[in-house]
Amino acid sequence: MLPQNFLRIATGVAFAAVFFTAEASLAFESLKNHTTGMATCQTACHQPENLVRAKLDKFNKAECRACHVGPGAVAKQNPFTTRSLHIQPEDAVPNRRVRSLRGPVLAGKATGTAGNKTSSSVKSIPGMVYIPAGEFIMGSNDRWDDESPEHIALTEAFYIDLYEVTNEKYREFVKATGHEAPFHWPDGNLPKGKEKHPVTYVNWHDADAYCKWKGKRLPTEQEWEKAARGEDGNIYPWGNVWVLTKSNNPYKGSTGTEPVGSYPDGRSPYGLFDMSGNVWEWVDSYYLPHPGNPIPKAEYGREKRILKGGSWFDCLSYGCGLSAPTFNRAFFNPEVRNNSFGFRCALSAKPEKAAQSQSP
Repeated sequence: MLPQNFLRIATGVAFAAVFFTAEASLAFESLKNHTTGMATCQTACHQPENLVRAKLDKFNKAECRACHVGPGAVAKQNPFTTRSLHIQPEDAVPNRRVRSLRGPVLAGKATGTAGNKTSSSVKSIPGMVYIPAGEFIMGSNDRWDDESPEHIALTEAFYIDLYEVTNEKYREFVKATGHEAPFHWPDGNLPKGKEKHPVTYVNWHDADAYCKWKGKRLPTEQEWEKAARGEDGNIYPWGNVWVLTKSNNPYKGSTGTEPVGSYPDGRSPYGLFDMSGNVWEWVDSYYLPHPGNPIPKAEYGREKRILKGGSWFDCLSYGCGLSAPTFNRAFFNPEVRNNSFGFRCALSAKPEKAAQSQSP
């Protein structure tokens, strides 16, 4: 667990920065086998056996449970005490199955475009993935104050883009509407070779306008986090152990964005690409505390919008060890543009029109 003595700063013109102790700053420095694809965090706090013990203590010990189960901490209503722990072969750490407070255990994981079956009433939307209605684990008690408490959240059914919006897709929008092009495009023209890269230097208003032009909308923070971590509450889209080579992140020496979909092994449980790293993604939510969070923050309110997912860029100490988790929350004024800010779109869905995209 990272220490809590930190200062988090977010302004309208500068990237958020997190300052923490030397011990915390080294938490993700002990990486090995960088070129083999097996680089994982090897610090004591992230060893699988310690993760297992910590998760069991968190929900089984009375002195721990009072702090960790979140709002409505009635023992018989704790959705985590009856979860079934199973070991993921690729991660060797437990997933957390959600016991619904309103019904049976949630259905198994969807796999995006991996070919899972859907009902005959499915409506296929190219380039989008269907996320079913229901509950999921949101937030975390293991890190920053604004990410807590870990709790059960609920979404209606929705669709979300399989990939981050690319430069070539955004160019269509600019040409059709006359909307201002990203300022780093030379003479307003998309740089050659960057067609498949996620669009950057877009603020919240740009992203909102694009999604509306497409007949869609920005996802809410709840929708984005569910799509990124699945029903089991993954720490990262791919599981619960940090792996250096499953995303475009600063610790691998990244110098900029990469084409969307470049890390198929880092997909979320629903099959979405780049839900960690590459670019931060604007969502349609204000920076407000999670339900049941009693800790006041001056930044809370309706002046700032949230971004999720982390990026390729390491600003001071705000590197992948902090920004990569699915529950991370960055917050900025909606007018801010940055070379690591992008987005993807979502679309509401009625339950009877569930769909699973079969094409990128």
